[in-house]
Amino acid sequence: MRLLVRLFNILVVLTLLVLATLGYWYAWRPLPQTSGTLALPLRQPAQIIRDELGVAHIEARTIEDLFFLQGYVTAQDRLWQMDALRRVAAGELSEIIGPAALEPDQEARRLRMKRLAEMHARNLHGSDRNLLVAYARGVNHFIETHRNKLPLEFTLLAYDPQPWRIADSILIGLQMYRTLSSSWREEVLKRAMLAQGDARKVEMLFPARTGAELQPGSNAWAISGRHTASGKPLLANDTHLEWSFPSTWYSIHLKGPDLNVIGFSLPGLPCVIIGHNESIAWGVTNLHFDVQDLYREQFSQPPAGYVFQGQTEQARLERETIRVKGAQAREVSFLVTRHGPILVTAGNESLALRWTAAEPGGWQFPFLELNRATNWEQFRSALKRFVGPAQNFVYADVEGNIGYQAAGKLPVRKNYRGDFPVQGGGNYEWEGFIPFEELPSSLNPPSGYIITANQNPFPENYPYAVNGNFASYYRSRQIEARLKSRGGWTAQDQLSIQMDVYSAFSHFLAQQVSAAYEKRGRGNPAWAPAVQALRSWDGQMRAGSAAPLIVTLLYQHLRRAVAEKAAPGHGANYDLQIAPAVTEQILRNRPADWFDDYDQLLLRCLADALEEGKKMQGDRIEAWDYGRFNQLTFSHPVVGRIPWVGRYFNLGPAPMDGSSTTVRQTTRRLGPSMRFVADLSNWEASLHNITIGQSGQLLSSHFSDQWKAYYSGSSFSMHFREIPQKNILRVEPLQ
Repeated sequence: MRLLVRLFNILVVLTLLVLATLGYWYAWRPLPQTSGTLALPLRQPAQIIRDELGVAHIEARTIEDLFFLQGYVTAQDRLWQMDALRRVAAGELSEIIGPAALEPDQEARRLRMKRLAEMHARNLHGSDRNLLVAYARGVNHFIETHRNKLPLEFTLLAYDPQPWRIADSILIGLQMYRTLSSSWREEVLKRAMLAQGDARKVEMLFPARTGAELQPGSNAWAISGRHTASGKPLLANDTHLEWSFPSTWYSIHLKGPDLNVIGFSLPGLPCVIIGHNESIAWGVTNLHFDVQDLYREQFSQPPAGYVFQGQTEQARLERETIRVKGAQAREVSFLVTRHGPILVTAGNESLALRWTAAEPGGWQFPFLELNRATNWEQFRSALKRFVGPAQNFVYADVEGNIGYQAAGKLPVRKNYRGDFPVQGGGNYEWEGFIPFEELPSSLNPPSGYIITANQNPFPENYPYAVNGNFASYYRSRQIEARLKSRGGWTAQDQLSIQMDVYSAFSHFLAQQVSAAYEKRGRGNPAWAPAVQALRSWDGQMRAGSAAPLIVTLLYQHLRRAVAEKAAPGHGANYDLQIAPAVTEQILRNRPADWFDDYDQLLLRCLADALEEGKKMQGDRIEAWDYGRFNQLTFSHPVVGRIPWVGRYFNLGPAPMDGSSTTVRQTTRRLGPSMRFVADLSNWEASLHNITIGQSGQLLSSHFSDQWKAYYSGSSFSMHFREIPQKNILRVEPLQ
């Protein structure tokens, strides 16, 4: 027995030693060098300081060296994420993970993402090209000097990254473009609903506006000095994107000739996208203006002849080969007309996609000019060259000004809005793009506030056709209410607004159901606990409470019922950002031609919600917990799939407060991807954090060191002038 115990102990020790050796070799050894001296192919000596969060503060004497180092440093922390993102965009993910990625790869190929990136790379503005070349050189130097110690994901998936090209950086930008401007599916949905439903009702479900917008629209705000404790502006921004592991954003500080800027970058792209320099601060979020149109092409001479303006044109056949790990390669072929690729084929119809990202000049990168801007005029001048994805830019400067500017390439449509597919014969062509000078803009509004939350920023009398998947007004109204409730705001105070989880819509719906129960439902005691929870509820979408779950499930059934009334068979598909506001209007106005009895409708939806909730969380309604429904798990896309041990590298499940109609817009699919507050009176009082951590490498101390602060709603000082010198890497030119 003693011998067996000894052998077992030896086996355990040997196993641990093997695991430790493997962990060191494949996960610890690839961690970046962050101190000491490093020789790199630079023109002049440079320095990289890493602060307590692992944020790199790069100082270089030439612009080329600066962006070389940004590429190098980003690759140190996020190389596998960068490679995965370019593969997602190009439709090349199947090559490393197998058939599971075939469907998204096929869509990326049909969208011609890689071809578009290569087209834009050939036509790049000279200064943009220089930036991307310097950045790519930095990424590639890291790859070539670390072939034998790449991040763990490359080892597990058994492949090496290809050299980084400027077209790959453009792919990263195009992927964000695609994420933020893909409206073609809504056009397909609306057309199907119009074909099978009541046209007037369907149109009500797809409004461009609800009549209650604040001007303008996005998910950020700026406050003038007369509302702040310091007398200088504050600017806050928390962009809402799909959850990502590692974080979507990578924090960076860049200091070089005529440049000193800090903020958030996208892995794979140079410069700072959101942040501040010595004079101005800015935030960006999605405009949601529709920049995609579907055209019904009339093919008169199969397989490729189609009619345009009475003449037959020939569509171009494009073929793509998708390499698939562990399986045979797949061939994808599709036709491309003057409008774009045939994206949807239904019956005898072929729908081609026209998209601003595919237009000549459809990708430019003016962020170096933006990073260097020192006033409103220079800021707007840089944005004139910004083509997409169309964004809201919120602005503040040290002189006390606040401003708003919509920017991007927005098509001019005549005789149609672009909200469903149109005939492609030549009667519905774009007539150029809205001039930059006519896009929504504001400087120093009398109120002293610029409040944005993705709602429609275009005035009703706007001279151009407006269409888009704009958000309901609930978040913007709540931000306005919070800001106007007091004065003397500080940067720290803005976090409480970013974390606000009051839903005016859900509160309204709870009150409507309670009133319906009082009128018609008292005979059903099974509903009483739920109604009591809703009646006493304060509208806060918090984990640990039953009422938010009840009202969330109830709304899902109500939204489907409304959509089914307009177009039978499509209730499950209708889920636009504007849907809550549409639903509220119908409940407030109670038009007779929609439902005979609105109270019965609400009670029926309540019954369905309770039945669904009981299947999820049991019969005791008072014990239900919204946090068990609205919970988040960050699963590592590669390591998290390793049997037995992978789950230890995931984060969560974490119960989350918030909903789609709260300022803290948190669902199981998306949420705030970063938080940023700029204090124009004192840059050192500015705050920032991303969701998880700076590094994508599992054994880095900065892999998840921001998660607890992010989850709790606290933040970190944004070091700009006073940089804690935790690690200093001196970079010498390579001899």
